[in-house]
Amino acid sequence: MSLGYRKCLTATQIDGPTLTAAAAATCLPATKYTLPAAAFDTIGQVLWGRLTGRISCAVTTPGTARFDLRLGGTVVFDSLALNLNIVAKVNVHFSFEFMLTLRAVGSAANFIPWGKFESEAVIASPVPTVGGSGVLFVPYNTAPVVGGNFDSQVAQSLDVFFTQTVATGSLTVHQAVVEAPRWE
Repeated sequence: MSLGYRKCLTATQIDGPTLTAAAAATCLPATKYTLPAAAFDTIGQVLWGRLTGRISCAVTTPGTARFDLRLGGTVVFDSLALNLNIVAKVNVHFSFEFMLTLRAVGSAANFIPWGKFESEAVIASPVPTVGGSGVLFVPYNTAPVVGGNFDSQVAQSLDVFFTQTVATGSLTVHQAVVEAPRWE
């Protein structure tokens, strides 16, 4: 029988910035976590996280939402463009969850991703009085593939970026946690 634990790498204590520009920007508060060198040294290790907060989109030009997780400057997971609702949504809840499983270690380490984005702001979500929130599995509209390679032998800063294609909406992360479950 193995023993395990979930090591919390980072958890928010304040809101992230309210993002309104149509450009990639960090959605986490200023404090970032730096993974030490060799933090990911065993194939099968997992990086898990969940972000929650509020999102808005306009009726005429809802655009898309996109999350990417970066280690240093490398995108190791990209949700790809998530279609937003053509019905205006103002400050509605969202939840973005991801799980990355280490597939390779060393100077060309990488993860295979899984994730989901859930919100009333997702295209085709019913109005609150007749149904729940829509769910999109990510990476969206494609088969899962490994993310960008990173060097697991050196320290890497962990960050989550958000991009919207149009500056007609907004996103604020209120809560975020990133964990590294371990089994010994």
